[in-house]
Amino acid sequence: MPSSDQFNQDPGAFPAATNGEPFPWHELRLPNTVIPLHYDLFVHPNLTSLDFVASEKIEVLVRDATQFIILHSKDHEIMNATLHSEEDLRYRKPGRQLDVLSYPAHEQIALLVPEKLMADLKYYVAIDFQGKLADGFEGFYKSTYRTLGGEIRTIAVTDFEPTEARMAFPCFDEPLFKANFSIKIRRESRHIALSNMPKHWGIILKLSLCLLGMVSCQGSVIQRPLFLTNILQVSIYASPDKWSQTHYALEASLKLLDFYESYFDIYYPLPKLDLVAIPDFGTGAMENWGLITYRETSLLFDPKTSSAFDKLWVTRVIAHELAHQWFGNLVTMEWWNDIWLNEGFAKYMELISINATYPELQFDDYFLEVCFEVIKRDSLNSSHPISNQAKTPTEIQEMFDTISYNKGACILNMFKDFLSEEKFRKGIIHYLKKFSYGNAKNDDLWNSMSNGCLEGDFTSGGFCYSDSKRTRSTLTFQGEGVEVKEMMATWTLQKGIPLVVVEREGRALRLRQERFLSGVFKEDPGWRALQERYLWHIPLTYTTSSSNVIHRHILKSKTDVLDLPEDTSWVKFNVNSNGYYIVHYEGQGWDQLIQQLNQNHTLLRPKDRTSLIHDAFQLVSAGRLTLDKALDLTRYLQHETSSLALLKGLGYLELFYHTMDRRNISDVTENLKRYLLRYFKPVIDTQSWSDEGSVWDSMLRSTLLKLACDLNHAPCIQKATDLFSQWMESSGKLNIPTDVLKIVYSVGAQTTPGWNYLLEQYELSMSGAEKNKILYALSTSKHQEKLMKLIELGMEGKIIKTQDLASLLHAIARSPKGQKLAWNFVRENWTHILKKFGLGSFDVRIIISGTTSHFSSKDELQEVKLFFDSLKAQGLHLDIFQTVLETISKNIKWLEKNLPTLRTWLLART
Repeated sequence: MPSSDQFNQDPGAFPAATNGEPFPWHELRLPNTVIPLHYDLFVHPNLTSLDFVASEKIEVLVRDATQFIILHSKDHEIMNATLHSEEDLRYRKPGRQLDVLSYPAHEQIALLVPEKLMADLKYYVAIDFQGKLADGFEGFYKSTYRTLGGEIRTIAVTDFEPTEARMAFPCFDEPLFKANFSIKIRRESRHIALSNMPKHWGIILKLSLCLLGMVSCQGSVIQRPLFLTNILQVSIYASPDKWSQTHYALEASLKLLDFYESYFDIYYPLPKLDLVAIPDFGTGAMENWGLITYRETSLLFDPKTSSAFDKLWVTRVIAHELAHQWFGNLVTMEWWNDIWLNEGFAKYMELISINATYPELQFDDYFLEVCFEVIKRDSLNSSHPISNQAKTPTEIQEMFDTISYNKGACILNMFKDFLSEEKFRKGIIHYLKKFSYGNAKNDDLWNSMSNGCLEGDFTSGGFCYSDSKRTRSTLTFQGEGVEVKEMMATWTLQKGIPLVVVEREGRALRLRQERFLSGVFKEDPGWRALQERYLWHIPLTYTTSSSNVIHRHILKSKTDVLDLPEDTSWVKFNVNSNGYYIVHYEGQGWDQLIQQLNQNHTLLRPKDRTSLIHDAFQLVSAGRLTLDKALDLTRYLQHETSSLALLKGLGYLELFYHTMDRRNISDVTENLKRYLLRYFKPVIDTQSWSDEGSVWDSMLRSTLLKLACDLNHAPCIQKATDLFSQWMESSGKLNIPTDVLKIVYSVGAQTTPGWNYLLEQYELSMSGAEKNKILYALSTSKHQEKLMKLIELGMEGKIIKTQDLASLLHAIARSPKGQKLAWNFVRENWTHILKKFGLGSFDVRIIISGTTSHFSSKDELQEVKLFFDSLKAQGLHLDIFQTVLETISKNIKWLEKNLPTLRTWLLART
């Protein structure tokens, strides 16, 4: 890394600051010659003029002598900067004035000191500055909400992750630079202000800057406080008109917090925990230590308009953010390449914590969808390893994706199943206690997982050290040493997902592993090159028709042979879908499993039936299984009682229907419609228009009735129309069952009076859950001028908040009437969209993929490619571009190969 001496010797080799002088640093990462110890921050946000003035004093330690201090700073006007030594403070000497240079390309400033700072000494940097509250959802920004009386109120709120603390104040904005904080927020007496610690409590514990939080509100907000212990106070904050929607969040946060303290064997270390509902928020939530901020729909639950699925969502987000108070806050990754250590763990802890605290939500079953969702992304060549290099702010933002979150969670679940629940938990506790208030990297986790297993020799079927062969990172599995770090490196340091190919010859199981690639067929010229150098250590599980015993084996080579102890009619790998791999059964393997499903599907576990459906259709996309074989597998579903398996099979058939409908392939569309309504009629007819039953009953009801109405099933349309008419006649007062609310609104939105009334109710509603359902219904209109009006309202950001624009465009693009409209809008308004959200933001990625990834024609592929090429020519590039192009190519290939088969299969059955 360049030093001050190098700068003095050759300043011309360095970039130019805004004033034309050489800027003494040319790296994106800050130097580690100066590190922060403590920030004393004073902020005065003005909620009328929408700006802020501030000052800070940073206590720093100089590790190597230097003549400059490099900080991050973005969009600040710096009025004054001074430096004090410890001696200056002791003898009350005046500080030395610092020259400030700015280099916006790297969002950095340099403080030039008149005399070289000496190593191993502490100094104090004082900076006075001011800035404007940002317009978007990053840094220190403004949010607004409307009261029932129509008054518009303003909130100043922060969202710093990953690299936006520098928008609020000059700082060392990297996760490794943990420091203590003291914060003062000036406010009017009628306003409230919140930060990570209670008022008058003092110093905030050592944390990374991205976890700092501040909120300042106009007028009153509702606080629901409850003391969990004599010290810890848990509070929910929301706007006053949403008081009734805060009850569930308080109950859930208390239960989950109590669970985590017990599970991690570490008390939550702060004296308070605030959960704050923010009206304008870019993501689901942000885990600021002691001050968690949420999008309203991720925290508030309205019993009158929130469905069972909404309740599951709120519970998941609360569980996720509370898990971060340990994974991410107490222990933080060293750099953003290992963000999965935060996000993958928090996603996985949703499963562990909700299973323990809210078993009735049956999240254990839903977790399969978490893994199925990421497999779609990870099976493309444009995927990336879980632990991946990221340097620029845009690259860092792109790391917050389904690979870091979902794949991270899924490999942890697989590892827990391999290791055992008890050993896995001990490893987690070891990791958290060892790295508390510090930073960790990938290898630290696996070393902790190994060292967390301290009992004696392994027992049958279990995993632990062999005391006689114990090494730092070796576990013993069925008598063989397993290098944990080596094993897990195959899952975190290489991209993709393995395909396990199984061929049975008598009692011999011949296994081989390949890299699974969706949209790339084995006969394609490039297939072999894409397989090179890929090898996983796969903890396999399997069961057979002869026994319920779960057999285990680690596949560490390209091929292997297993011997079955007895004859069997079928074998099923990846028991309960705990493993992160896809399985293909060669020879008669699939036929034997289909035969079993038709004869008695209950001999296979519900999750195994679900994963068979998933794997079969994934294999179709890779050209390894014919579509008719996969469709034949779904024929047993008329006898299926598991909502999980029913919804998975139904999901693929519904996907094919919408694909045909968008492409206007009318004969297949009509035959699919007839097949779906006839084949699923018995289960559709048994659905009640109510909120009865379990979460999975609710999800099945919502899905089936929505599909029936989408297919213009007369009884469904009539029932929904009647309910909508009654709701309108009651002036929106009638309580429609929440499971069918979206369906009723969607049918009602197909008439002009109904659509207009829904838009009026959208503006008046105080429930985010209801607004989401209404907005989706409005987006199903077949009138393009209505759809265009919605998009314009989303861009304006008053009636439809800008935070909802991405999901709105996604919804509109999914309909035949809206797909071209949404795509053309994105192309024509790209500059405006980019200004609202920023290049690497989650919203921009959703807008790009949501309006293009369903395309399935060569003309559409060319259009998208030309658009992406024009952006690259402007220096704008995102990884999502290649993902979208691969996805469209895959869709084209799927249709070319499978459309004739689908047409023939349907003709034989309709």
